[in-house]
Amino acid sequence: MNALVKAVDEFGFHDTPLSRTGTCATHGAFESRCRFRDAWSGCQACVTERKGAEVAQEAAKAKAAEVERWQRRIGTAGIPPRFKDRTLDSFIASTEPQRKALAFALQYADDFDGVMQTGRSALFVGKPGTGKTHLAVGIALEVMQRWDSSALFITTMRALRRVKETWTRGSEESESEAIGALVYPDLLILDEVGVQFGSETEKHLLFDVLNERYEQRKPSLLLSNLTSTEVSGYLGERIFDRLREDGGVDVVFDWASHRGKSGAGRRLD
Repeated sequence: MNALVKAVDEFGFHDTPLSRTGTCATHGAFESRCRFRDAWSGCQACVTERKGAEVAQEAAKAKAAEVERWQRRIGTAGIPPRFKDRTLDSFIASTEPQRKALAFALQYADDFDGVMQTGRSALFVGKPGTGKTHLAVGIALEVMQRWDSSALFITTMRALRRVKETWTRGSEESESEAIGALVYPDLLILDEVGVQFGSETEKHLLFDVLNERYEQRKPSLLLSNLTSTEVSGYLGERIFDRLREDGGVDVVFDWASHRGKSGAGRRLD
């Protein structure tokens, strides 16, 4: 025992840790301890914050790498170059229905953290050229820039074709992988719902995608030139009911098309 005490003393270790009050410029007074020679510990609050920041940084890097891998998988299925300047700020709302649609988009983007917790979805319906794509893309841009979340804009036809192409011999992607690529993003925007043939096979594929997103509480925005009743008939009640849960709403774009009209700020879709 004496030999052990002597060895500890020889290397400078304190048998009983020393203690004194230190001062941190950020957190004020703290207890500093010393077990070896004159090596006093620093502010534990600073250490905890630093470790937390390192963990958050590593998580952000992992998330970015995951998103990058996903983006490589979806290839050109993101927001088309023509629509990449469609921000919420550039949407011109000159009538009360347009202001209501814009207000929904702004609130949806502002509260996207809450949206992701519930999986709240929405259906944009109305004539072509009324701004459905503009507001949906504007939401997607906000989601990606402000919330560091992933968003995918894709036509329903392209989404279905992507899945169907996995059925061919030699396909490099399986059906489950193709569906998984549509389920992965935090926000999925399906454009041109109802343009397809509406076969039972297509309904089953859409159900697989939207139902899995529903189960994972991942929000989806569906855009269509049909009425809400027609979309319900096309999708089927099972999908339509899921879109209505957790505060899901229909946003009706029932004004005249502005596509092709001249004048600054008049472009909507």
